[in-house]
Amino acid sequence: MRIVNPRQFDRLVSLIESSTGSVVTGGGFDRSSLTIEPTVILNPSPEDAVMGDEIFGPVLPVITVESTTAAIDFVNRRPKPLALYIFTASRQLARGLLDEIPSGGAVVNHVAMHCLVPQLPFGGVGASGMGAYHGRWGFETMSHRRAVLSKPTRLDPMLVYPPYTDRALKVMRKLF
Repeated sequence: MRIVNPRQFDRLVSLIESSTGSVVTGGGFDRSSLTIEPTVILNPSPEDAVMGDEIFGPVLPVITVESTTAAIDFVNRRPKPLALYIFTASRQLARGLLDEIPSGGAVVNHVAMHCLVPQLPFGGVGASGMGAYHGRWGFETMSHRRAVLSKPTRLDPMLVYPPYTDRALKVMRKLF
């Protein structure tokens, strides 16, 4: 897969070479053509850069866990992900994971489709980004709603300020 520029190429190669995990497929690269084979790294350390940096390239770290609970704990001990991809035939398991793992977006049994549907908001939470984009959500994110209160210059009636008398409360309830 061709990489956009030498800086990104070097960054991606560094992620592969510095990982403590095992390259189980791919891993080859050619600087002269700025290409990197699609690469799967099995069980990198959670502290490896490939597990903490945004990759944006043909590198996929895969970790094994003992249980669904361990997977949830692993993800939830880290900053919230931009996206959560769940692959399962069980609707109950998918629902449980969606309920237990906060993320910017989520897709069940597919990859990245939420980015392609303009009717769905796309965006992150926490460290993965703020706001949502696409259609109306993008307009709302890029807009600023400003609260404005304007009142006449005449004085307010004293009954709107504390301490409130029983009479003042009765009048305000009728007016407001």
